[in-house]
Amino acid sequence: MTIHADTLFPAAPIIKEIGRGKHGARSMGRDDARELYRAMLDGRVGELELGGILLALRIKGESVQELAGFLDAAEASFAPLNAPVGPYAPVCLPSYNGARKMANLTPLLALLLAREGVPVLVHGVATDTGRVTSAEVFAALGVAQAADHADAEQALAQGKVALITIDVLAPKLAYLLSLRRRLGVRNSTHTLVKIMQPFAGPALRLVSYTHPEYLELLGEYFTTAALPERGDAFLMRGTEGETVANANKAQQIDWFHGGLRSTLVPKQTQVGELPVLPAERDAETTAGWIRAVLAGEVPVPPSIAEQVAQCLLVSRTLRSRQRIQEPIV
Repeated sequence: MTIHADTLFPAAPIIKEIGRGKHGARSMGRDDARELYRAMLDGRVGELELGGILLALRIKGESVQELAGFLDAAEASFAPLNAPVGPYAPVCLPSYNGARKMANLTPLLALLLAREGVPVLVHGVATDTGRVTSAEVFAALGVAQAADHADAEQALAQGKVALITIDVLAPKLAYLLSLRRRLGVRNSTHTLVKIMQPFAGPALRLVSYTHPEYLELLGEYFTTAALPERGDAFLMRGTEGETVANANKAQQIDWFHGGLRSTLVPKQTQVGELPVLPAERDAETTAGWIRAVLAGEVPVPPSIAEQVAQCLLVSRTLRSRQRIQEPIV
């Protein structure tokens, strides 16, 4: 895309503030961050300036207000999805990491929730070198990727898991994600896709973090800056970056709702008898094991069963809360 000089976003003043290193940089407010990220998504930031911004934020780290402004622009950059009316609010499962050592059980979590009648959206990447993605496991299970938003909404209406890749769900975000291959490092967009809420109405977001500093950052975001009308969120340390509970040892799960933070699942400090898990981490083996679990031939790992139970409880609570707030016509 050709960018004309008179349409370029004036990025130099912002780079001057955020590009002074981890200790000397100053953060943007929410409004400035929203306008900057909107320009980045629209291709109105020159390549040189875009690289400088992404690397400056990588070194400085995002503030809560920057993260909030970026997310405002990110969610406004694509058409939201509509969830079917029912007893449960939709559940969003971002899947951008995949598995390197353990089997990727995000598809199991999604299918267990859908079996209970929850509208489940899994969004993420189709492939990732050296990792087994959820999309690859779903393909082995015979679950097709949505071709467009309407296709995803149809799957939800039919009680199926809606699987959509980021390039179909939000193409502008997908482009910024793809810059990792050119720059060699992740950028703010990798955090945004894990916390965004793709539905028009309230939904439950399952959010994971990998680095400890993001526990503090995301915790502050969800208690002070998240828009309450977007729904609730669960936050936990990722299982190799994925939002499914570790089958061997449960992580702590915190529930963010209306500016409050509640611990739903405490961190497991002792390991009991280990569950039966896939022998290998490849997509076909993982899919076969998931089929066995769904058929009742293999028990659901207790930590994942607990995660499902908490999702059902909060999803139903969120939907009931929404009904109370809906105007009477």
